[in-house]
Amino acid sequence: MRLVATDLDGTLVRHDRTVSPRTVAVFRRLHDSGVAIVLVTGRPIRWIFPVYSQLGVPALAICANGAATYDPATDTIVHSEPLEADVLAEACARLRAEVPGVVFAVERDGGRQMRHEPGFPVGPWEADHESVGPCTPEELLTRPAAKLLVRAGVQSPDEFTARVGACLAGLAEATNSSSSGMVEVSAAGVTKASALALVARTHSVEAADVIAFGDMPNDLPMLTWAGRGVAMANGHPMVRAAASDVTKHSNEDDGVAEYLERVFSF
Repeated sequence: MRLVATDLDGTLVRHDRTVSPRTVAVFRRLHDSGVAIVLVTGRPIRWIFPVYSQLGVPALAICANGAATYDPATDTIVHSEPLEADVLAEACARLRAEVPGVVFAVERDGGRQMRHEPGFPVGPWEADHESVGPCTPEELLTRPAAKLLVRAGVQSPDEFTARVGACLAGLAEATNSSSSGMVEVSAAGVTKASALALVARTHSVEAADVIAFGDMPNDLPMLTWAGRGVAMANGHPMVRAAASDVTKHSNEDDGVAEYLERVFSF
């Protein structure tokens, strides 16, 4: 395996948002051995810096489910595929017509900024963040967005994702990565797999030489594209069923690190 790609939350990162010393040691050995490392996450760019500070490896990060690829060495977005403003407007119009009580937020500039409608629930850790703020429904649609975030009260995550996906068929991609009932919408054809395939080509790496780890439905395209797609022991049942393999341990117990130690004989 010449490239290791990994999701963050529920995969590499523990519930308390830390990366274990064992995991850090494994990834530093991979880096020192010349293995390419790519972080592939639904997180916006503004959420990945705590991971970099712990991991200590200047890996590329594919953020917002494939919409933005970020290089920490230059603090730049090296590739971007956002929802254009007209597509964003059409998606919101379709969902407002079909889903009672729907509210929206957008991740802009790869997730350096978030704007949300007044009724959209924002986590307490971001309520006072300088790059997060409310806007009118009209203002929401004025610029391209890396992701459109969709909520409509308490929802079954998988059922609501299917409903949103059906509503946006042919226009955009819908997925989810949490149990909160929030759906994440990207431009048509944009997934973790599409962005990872592009990064792999720049490293002259074939899919067969990629090992990828993930735990939630937004990881499925990446896990089925990679030569070896590995689901976490704590992963979504759909993900475990589709993967080439499953880790012995969860993200809380160094599942990725233990697996890589066996693969690379560390």
